[in-house]
Amino acid sequence: MEIPRVEELLRSLMQGLPPGLASGASGLREDLENNFRAVLRANLGKLDLAGRDEFDAQRKVLERTRARLEALEQRVAELEAAAARPIDR
Repeated sequence: MEIPRVEELLRSLMQGLPPGLASGASGLREDLENNFRAVLRANLGKLDLAGRDEFDAQRKVLERTRARLEALEQRVAELEAAAARPIDR
């Protein structure tokens, strides 16, 4: 996961701490920040997450695939309807 995102999560965690704990002794605050940061980086790095660019690319592929599937379903329906009509001789 990218560093700015980790820092954003870290800020959110720090804001969620009780006011006395987060703003108290600076040593405790620094320890908490360092520990939170280490845990976030270690565990978020293990996740197999797609980046925004990869996600957007896959979304476009899926949209094209859906459009192609719908066109093929329509074609099959037309062929089935044509096959069901009696042949005039």
